[in-house]
Amino acid sequence: MNHLQGRFPKVFIITLNWNGKDDTLECLASLKKLDYPNCIIVVVDNGSIDGSASAIRAQFPEVTIIENKENLGYARGFNTGLKYAFEQGADYFLILNNDTIVDPPAVSELVKAAQGHEKVGFVTGKVYWHAKPDVLQTVGRYSDPKKLVGRLVGSGETDHGQYNKEREYDFVDDVFLLVKREVYETVGGYDSHFFLYFEETDWCARVRKAGYSILFTPKARLWHKGNIGGPSTDLSPLRHYYLTRNEIIFLKRNAPVRKFRKIVCLYLWKHTVTILRLIKHRTFKHASAHLRGITAGLWCIWQDSRDSKASTPHVSN
Repeated sequence: MNHLQGRFPKVFIITLNWNGKDDTLECLASLKKLDYPNCIIVVVDNGSIDGSASAIRAQFPEVTIIENKENLGYARGFNTGLKYAFEQGADYFLILNNDTIVDPPAVSELVKAAQGHEKVGFVTGKVYWHAKPDVLQTVGRYSDPKKLVGRLVGSGETDHGQYNKEREYDFVDDVFLLVKREVYETVGGYDSHFFLYFEETDWCARVRKAGYSILFTPKARLWHKGNIGGPSTDLSPLRHYYLTRNEIIFLKRNAPVRKFRKIVCLYLWKHTVTILRLIKHRTFKHASAHLRGITAGLWCIWQDSRDSKASTPHVSN
């Protein structure tokens, strides 16, 4: 480490690749332009078969590649990178989607924001559409009294500076998310039970319960190719399944007990309407995925409840 690096906390940038070679290579090229001098880049490859690992080694030999033998999903895949970075002495972890182009000052601004607030656990910034560079995808999420986590803040808005002030959110997406080492030590990483979807929402909830805040800074920016919050009909049956399953698990874990019954009734009504609509449009695979997701979610809730009772010692009167 040179003298300049010694003045900056060590940031491990972790991105997850699954048969996304071209996107990942473009993302890594943008990371080469960062102005932050103390970054270590880690690519976790989730069993890709498109030659991603060899292409990354050829073009970016300085990048660390962790090769999983199979697709471990989003949560377990990133946890592999988090564990590695923690063991290597990371001061901060930057979770980063691989289909992004990162603004050169982004990491510097994220770290500056994190260091300026003692109890901040997560920091994120402005996410723009890659195809529409001045249009926002998200800067955070609204809270919702029924679903706890609401729609994206700023989605589809042209950026005119309307979100140019730092502020805290209860929930944010993890397209890029700076995580303090202390938070990882206290709360841990993603809950791998989620596999795909709601893993970042659950993480946000756990971080806030531990007494940390979640900060948005307008000075950190990137451009994302992915479809955040797109029409549900654009999703594969697998994604329908996990969205449906994981939402009910998240609600059970985080909704107030008094509200959960009402919330779950609304949830079941919403998904029943969705299933009927999908059947009407003859998208039977998607309807089946919704139904299986509801069943799996309720089953997980029942198992959690049973395990909780079993682990509680009996107290005789």
